[in-house]
Amino acid sequence: MTVTANQPLKHFNTFGIDAQAAWLAHCTEVSEIQQILSDKNFTQVPLLVLGGGSNILFTQNWNGLVLRNELKGITVIAEGDNHVYVKAMAGEPWHPFVQWCIGRGYGGLENLSLIPGLVGASPMQNIGAYGVEIKDVFHELEAMCIADRSMVTFSAADCAFGYRESVFKRTLKNQYIITSVTYRLHKKPSFNTTYGAIEQELERMGVKDLSIQAISQAVINIRTSKLPDPTVIGNAGSFFKNPEVPPTQYQILKSAFPTISAYALANGNYKLAAGWLIEQCGWKGFRKGEAGVHDKQALVLVNHGQATGSEIYALSSDILDSVQQKFGVILEREVNII
Repeated sequence: MTVTANQPLKHFNTFGIDAQAAWLAHCTEVSEIQQILSDKNFTQVPLLVLGGGSNILFTQNWNGLVLRNELKGITVIAEGDNHVYVKAMAGEPWHPFVQWCIGRGYGGLENLSLIPGLVGASPMQNIGAYGVEIKDVFHELEAMCIADRSMVTFSAADCAFGYRESVFKRTLKNQYIITSVTYRLHKKPSFNTTYGAIEQELERMGVKDLSIQAISQAVINIRTSKLPDPTVIGNAGSFFKNPEVPPTQYQILKSAFPTISAYALANGNYKLAAGWLIEQCGWKGFRKGEAGVHDKQALVLVNHGQATGSEIYALSSDILDSVQQKFGVILEREVNII
């Protein structure tokens, strides 16, 4: 474990915001996390647990301890005729982990290819893409209680998963550090290709025999064509959640805007495409100084180089206001604001 003072965080957040931490700790073992949480020098200062930094926007420096979760390791802990249980430590990069599973024929994660971030964030946000969410393949996770450093195991029910939500973003926010996640994957995969443009992309690729490898590559192709690479231009992926509205409100919107992008939910409500709403307000490709909106996907805010977190946050506020004024719909930020 290393702990250093007054450390820049520019390379630890995918927006590339030039914020600074009073202290930065790199932890590669569970015991090191327990040690730093027990250190009297840090028990009274603000704590921020930082993984891949792909879902965070720094609008100010962090006057406390930033703990980098760098726990590594992937293990098959059990398997049967139809399923395999794979345990991954929280510091494993997400996409390489997905590819590790696909390479061994374990299905269930292929639709979640190329999502940035680390394994530990996957259940916290219940990450999802192209018709699949973490809750669909989740088995359990281990987490450390920050208050007493005890280890606790959480089931799927304990996590209370919702749309881009879990108990760790609500009632247990900032109370636990996820150390590992175990997934229940399929040895005889069933394919999910109905969402988005996957079927069209598979056809374009000339795929005759469907496989998890082919679906993964189709998702990679789609994401690459639509979403900016954070190593090239700073961003945190989708900045806003897709809003849910009741059927009466949807019918009013559908009448006023016949081409509105939405799909029906099992509860009778409708999920609207936030990107479509933002684009209709004229924001796609917008730029003010170094802060902007991606020119291929209006759901993504970008840092063209030297934008501050406050400038990007101000842009997001302007977008929220314009969508509410035009559609009467309140968007919610998906990215965590510091």
